[in-house]
Amino acid sequence: MGFISQNLKAQTKPNVILIVTDDQGFGDLGYYGNPHVKTPTIDRFAKESVRFDEFLVSPVCAPTRAALMTGRYTLRTGVRDTYRGGAIMATDEITIAEILKDAGYKTGMIGKWHLGDNYPSRPQDQGFDFTLNHLSGGLGQNGDWPNALEGNQRYYDPILWKNGEMVKTKGYCSDVFTDEAIHFVEENKADPFFLYLSFNAPHAPLQVPDAYYDMYKDIDPSKGFDNDDRPFPVMNEQLKENARKVYAMVSNIDDNLKRLFETLDSMEIRDNTLIIFMTDNGHQHDRYAAGMKGRKGYVYEGGVRVPSFWSLPSQFKGNRDIKTPTAHYDILPTLAELCSAQIPTDRVLDGKSLLPLLNNEMSSLGNRTFARSWVRGGPEQYTNISIRKEQYKLVGNTERNADINSFELYNIIDDPYEQKNIVSTHNSEALHLKQDMDIWFNDMISEKNFTKDHPAIVGTIHENPSVLNINDAIFTENKAQNQDVAGWEIEVAETGYYDIKVQLFQKEINTIKVDLKIGSTKITKDVASLKDGIIHMDHIKLEKGVARITPFVTGEQGAYIKPFYVEIDYQF
Repeated sequence: MGFISQNLKAQTKPNVILIVTDDQGFGDLGYYGNPHVKTPTIDRFAKESVRFDEFLVSPVCAPTRAALMTGRYTLRTGVRDTYRGGAIMATDEITIAEILKDAGYKTGMIGKWHLGDNYPSRPQDQGFDFTLNHLSGGLGQNGDWPNALEGNQRYYDPILWKNGEMVKTKGYCSDVFTDEAIHFVEENKADPFFLYLSFNAPHAPLQVPDAYYDMYKDIDPSKGFDNDDRPFPVMNEQLKENARKVYAMVSNIDDNLKRLFETLDSMEIRDNTLIIFMTDNGHQHDRYAAGMKGRKGYVYEGGVRVPSFWSLPSQFKGNRDIKTPTAHYDILPTLAELCSAQIPTDRVLDGKSLLPLLNNEMSSLGNRTFARSWVRGGPEQYTNISIRKEQYKLVGNTERNADINSFELYNIIDDPYEQKNIVSTHNSEALHLKQDMDIWFNDMISEKNFTKDHPAIVGTIHENPSVLNINDAIFTENKAQNQDVAGWEIEVAETGYYDIKVQLFQKEINTIKVDLKIGSTKITKDVASLKDGIIHMDHIKLEKGVARITPFVTGEQGAYIKPFYVEIDYQF
């Protein structure tokens, strides 16, 4: 791996805390004009910080996390989606944690990872010394199988993974994560540290302590905007209730950040600690979004523009707005330069260092191009895709051979809320952007990490047994069953005998047939009945190499039964 050193004058390396919340939109804090949500800590922090007012991320969470960890467009990293095998980052990617660890930093990751749950894709495999995380895309999702098995109240007393070991915690999830973040800071205050504090709130399910919900139970989140002429969505009663719960979850995060910031102050390390606060994408449900169009999942501004506040009192003058468009993949090169770390030169980095903007040395980073795309299972060439350069933004939601007038073109400076499609009067600008969009798209889908799978490696001392969860499964169509069938790409590290356990969603089942396919090998087993949904297939010989493991389970009348997870235990 080639590196280039960053040239910085001698100075004390700053600590870094990167705070990311989940599905908190641009309008889900008081600073940007929401009269309902109570976020005094975040609002005060925003006023003290350098604010990137046009900070762009990906439309959904795993792609954003891959880009900010690597400094690269997410499709280059192999991450294209949030599940169905699309949220596993290639293990040869180089993360912020890896470059800062090489620069002498202690590294910690707490909360939501969502870039692969098996060796070699876990956070501890990607440069983090300390980890406390849940699985999959959220607590209690099907891929987060330990909490999914616990029932509905998944945000309370969650089962987490601490340095690779399962632990049962006590308390509300955001409180638990903050407690551990404070402990990490206290343990590592003598050395420069990098802490990635990644809250899973306010992502659904919208579970929050009563004390916080009671702060909002009587408000109407659709009212209070009488003097605001920005677009506002229609909210039914369910959307209003969702907003109340989201605001409650955000207020809980706000109180937790107050505790963390007070800890930094008490240890007298706040001045030399860079704190970045941002969110991973837009809001999930329609509510106040400071007038922006769209929400999570969309390439409109409401889906990809998020708060981004940066504070390092010892170096940056605060209380400043930066209007220059910037992005999640700018974080890695910025931290590399700031922290005297080394960046890889053997791959394309899409980000640029923001240090000249943060130090008020420059007002622009040049005429950059920003592309965004997301389709479930995609990408698709002209579906939910956008590209922006200077004042113009082209959006595609059309067919592959569609005329340019089927696209949307906005002057994002004059029309920040994307209300006036000007493609019919600006064909020339739209065609130039479409050419850039085509070049970008073709570049992304030809990337080596996009064109290959990223298997879990089983049969090693690093992780045994390996539990393959449904979030990381790859689904293939089975026309006979009219059903998508789940399987997992694995790399068997050693030829030998393995015990395999298939856990089904259904617990009590009669007359079961199992066809376990591993590469070209097929093992069949008939089971009279199950009471716990677990099928044991022990002492199975697996050959070293890459294969796909597919448990094809059928019940009475041949109906396909989807697996919940598969456990593979190497008998050393």
